[in-house]
Amino acid sequence: MNIYFLVEGKRIEMKVYPKWLSYLVPELQRSTTFDTVAQNNYFIFSGNGFPSLLNNHLRNCVIDINNAGNYDYFVICLDADEQSIDACKQEVLDFMAEENIALNPNTKFEIIVQNRCLETWFLANPKIFKKNPSNDFLRECVAFYNVKKEDPELMGKLPDFGDSVSVFHSSYLQELLAERNVSYSKRSPGTVTKEYFLQELILRNQKTNHIASFKNFVQFCEQTRKEI
Repeated sequence: MNIYFLVEGKRIEMKVYPKWLSYLVPELQRSTTFDTVAQNNYFIFSGNGFPSLLNNHLRNCVIDINNAGNYDYFVICLDADEQSIDACKQEVLDFMAEENIALNPNTKFEIIVQNRCLETWFLANPKIFKKNPSNDFLRECVAFYNVKKEDPELMGKLPDFGDSVSVFHSSYLQELLAERNVSYSKRSPGTVTKEYFLQELILRNQKTNHIASFKNFVQFCEQTRKEI
């Protein structure tokens, strides 16, 4: 089993996914280059944001996979942000069709959409929630949308928040963790990479069916582990 991951972000995804894969599919070992995979390896590459992932990297990744000839899966992980999951996937498929990018038929293709972003998934950990926060912005966030009770994937943003939904979700997460004296940044995600944090997200999904796009990632890992 060999898997090639093309992820959107150049910082957080490159830190979180390898850690999570080590817990969910421990049989897989990371390769430092795409052409050194042998058996039960994965390679992960950053698309440096969107649309750079499509315009600058997707074609070359497919060429590398086709030339290697020993990848079982090609997996793209990207944010939905303000698009729907279906629209996000269709944009990738349309681009590949328009640009005549054809993947080796022996390699299965998966698109994992982070709805709205990775921080949206992290918000589903009930252990980080503080009922009566001291921070004014965080109190406003909780009053607007209580992520401990409601599905974070269905949350928009505060009406007067000047940036995207994904940035709002990231800001909400940072403030929740700060209330617990836990630092978080895309460059240094820290606690969200830990196995106990991942298990809290899995339990939240199992109990509530929240963060459904996260479940898609977990199910993919479960399926690949069965195939090893």
